[in-house]
Amino acid sequence: MVRQDSRAPFAAALRQARTAAYPPGEYVGQESFMSTGEILQLANQAGIGPGSPVLDLCCGVAGPGRLITAELGCRYLGLDESASALEIARDLAGDLPCRFEQAHVPPLPDRRFEVVLLLETMLAFPDKRSLVGEVARALEPGGRFAFTIEEGRPLTTSERPRMPDADTVWLIELEKLSTVLSEAGLTATWQRDCSAAHRARAAALLSSFQADSAQIASQIGSRAMTELISAHQLWCDWLGSGRVRKFAMVAHKPAYQ
Repeated sequence: MVRQDSRAPFAAALRQARTAAYPPGEYVGQESFMSTGEILQLANQAGIGPGSPVLDLCCGVAGPGRLITAELGCRYLGLDESASALEIARDLAGDLPCRFEQAHVPPLPDRRFEVVLLLETMLAFPDKRSLVGEVARALEPGGRFAFTIEEGRPLTTSERPRMPDADTVWLIELEKLSTVLSEAGLTATWQRDCSAAHRARAAALLSSFQADSAQIASQIGSRAMTELISAHQLWCDWLGSGRVRKFAMVAHKPAYQ
């Protein structure tokens, strides 16, 4: 994934290629391997419904947040440290009852939520123990943590130079993740292996970016274009070979402690 300080030029440059890589109606409008159907399945597994207070961490332009607010009627708050991403999110949300705040995560707001979402960004946190501890603190009793996770051994010293922005790629093995959740008082209750679907999506995005590379590079620059291609080639290789597995998960906080 490519890091951007200003999201608007990238969002505009990649919109057509990203949309073309997904089946009709399955692209949620931001950088992600998740489809509309997968997001709604995860939201339903987390018990999001009308009036549910939902906190979405690292929401970016809030494609998933806008989707679940419109479809499920939750009370949504999205957090992101990028002012430009939140500007886009607010514009795209229109009349939807979505709220957004600029914040660095962690820490989390000193409020309680029924559901905390973290989609496609846990990979960027090297200290997952502190992050999950903050999530558990923000959940009300009986609350749910719904997230995606890239599972595997940490990158080796030979692998790190191959991945653009490798300082945001921190894999974790499932056994260690289970320990991290348990230490925070959370128990995984549902998971789905998305590896094959997300490998296919990475391949479709790679093909779409390559087909439109000249136009995209003219807007974001040749270096960013090269990094975009390299990152998606690696995700195709790693998800296809099993070096990395991708899961959607829900973990519960006990109703009584």
